[in-house]
Amino acid sequence: MFVRRTSLLVVGVVLAMALVTSLGSLLAFQDDQPEPPDTSWRFGVVESYESPAHAARLGVGWTRVPFHWAKVQPGASGDWEPEIGQEQLESEIAAGRMVVGLLIGIPEWATTEDGLPEGLYLDYNDPANTWAEYVRRAASTYAGQIDHWVVWNEPDIQETEIAHTWDGTVADFAQLQRVAYLAAKEANPKAVIHLPAFTYWADYYAETEQYMARLLDEIVRDPEAAEHNHYFDVATAHLYFQPGQIYELLGFFTEIMRERGLAQPIWLAETNAPLKDDPDWPVEDWTLSVTQVEQASFMPQALAAGLAAGAERLAVYKLKDTEGDKAANPEPFGLVRLDGSERMAFATFRLAVDYLDGAVGAERERWDEVGQFRVDQIKGDGSGQSTTVVFSRLPEWLQAEVPATAELATLVDMWGTKKVITPTNGLYTVDLAPASCSHSIGDYCMIGGYTSYLVQEAEIVLPTETPTANPAQPESPAETPSPTDMPTLPPTPNPTAPEPTETPSPTAAASATPTAGALAEAALADRPTADSSAPSSATPPTEDEAAGVTFMLLIAASGAITLVLAVAWLTQRHRS
Repeated sequence: MFVRRTSLLVVGVVLAMALVTSLGSLLAFQDDQPEPPDTSWRFGVVESYESPAHAARLGVGWTRVPFHWAKVQPGASGDWEPEIGQEQLESEIAAGRMVVGLLIGIPEWATTEDGLPEGLYLDYNDPANTWAEYVRRAASTYAGQIDHWVVWNEPDIQETEIAHTWDGTVADFAQLQRVAYLAAKEANPKAVIHLPAFTYWADYYAETEQYMARLLDEIVRDPEAAEHNHYFDVATAHLYFQPGQIYELLGFFTEIMRERGLAQPIWLAETNAPLKDDPDWPVEDWTLSVTQVEQASFMPQALAAGLAAGAERLAVYKLKDTEGDKAANPEPFGLVRLDGSERMAFATFRLAVDYLDGAVGAERERWDEVGQFRVDQIKGDGSGQSTTVVFSRLPEWLQAEVPATAELATLVDMWGTKKVITPTNGLYTVDLAPASCSHSIGDYCMIGGYTSYLVQEAEIVLPTETPTANPAQPESPAETPSPTDMPTLPPTPNPTAPEPTETPSPTAAASATPTAGALAEAALADRPTADSSAPSSATPPTEDEAAGVTFMLLIAASGAITLVLAVAWLTQRHRS
């Protein structure tokens, strides 16, 4: 009997030890996973409410929500049916994300024969001015919850194009902007009013003067415009596919404002490089050739380019695919698929937010065969550091040299793998993997290769006006924040437009989650054998690893149950 009791007790102890070991392994497995970055006020993602948990993991600090007038007020009865519910809105705010509203569209009941809102040219205080009434109600209803409002979306897109949204003239739009500004500010003095986003390319291909320039000329001619900050507090741009032209065109739009004596900041409110080779959403009629790996590479390159061009805030369109997206766009834009799984670009955007946060200035240092941006940052303890974002723009291995400001630096690949390196003769040498070059622009690849971050301590000289961790909303036009940094030299005023060409499709679609095998095969196939310092790819937990953890938990549970039963049986035998 003693032997039987002892055996059961030994079994229970062994399985209990398995419980402790398994739980320890599970905790170690969890500790290995990167923690979500702190919320960054500068970076955002469109429609974060579609998947708040994913938005929290990205660490983004702002989002944009549509308010389609025809959906919000489908009838003239005064009903209010917003596309985001109050509970969703409160959740976004509680999560630390600033919400920006997009006012767009005209319901049938409020549309004139000219395609304008009924009463648009009446005084903004006239109840018969339907657009003013709509803006006023939105601004007052959400005052303190939504204080930023974008007026319309991409009015520069021509009537012949699918994404066309505005039927009026440029003068009509100037009136739309004027009315929205005055009505919103009256309803909520803290309201921040944005110009509509411009795309550049619609006017480029139509060979017309840029819509932004024509609109601002209309506004500047208004003798009362200067009194009202020219009816906007922030300019907005939507730029896609090409990191180099994000830099150039943000500078170009800024120059359009500066030439007219306007000092408002600019936001890159939408950017992305939608892909063609997602296995769940393959695209035949793509706009420009972009693979999953290239979309992932695009994220840090585009954000660094936007910072260097002086963008005050930047956002990716969009967080998650929705049911109606395929009807609207041939390519998928979501960082997250409809089923909730994450595309490669999700991971690289998340890391870019983490490594580019805290920027107080940025500069494009190289743009030839190598793309190189330096981002100056102030850390939480007040010390300075610089993060150099660097990548190859050719389909071949290259090296970049970065001046050393510290005796050690951390080199991080775009998947998060880190290593400490030292300089030689005052320079850090970084090996750059070749770009895939699914689409080229002139002699260079449209999107560069795998991106690296070189992080080192540095003495940072702050600009005259430094953005705070969470900039306050301007109380008046005079308090409108200025851009964080501007390019030293103005960009080319008329960049060469990319001409879509036939490009070979990838030989094999990359996996949905970057693994050591898939990523190394894609970018390291031609890696020089003598080079032992090229950054390796991070390996996320595999399905086998996850299954192993589950198995350990089952063993642990069994051990716990056996131990409890053994103790109960021994206690009962002792009493009897």
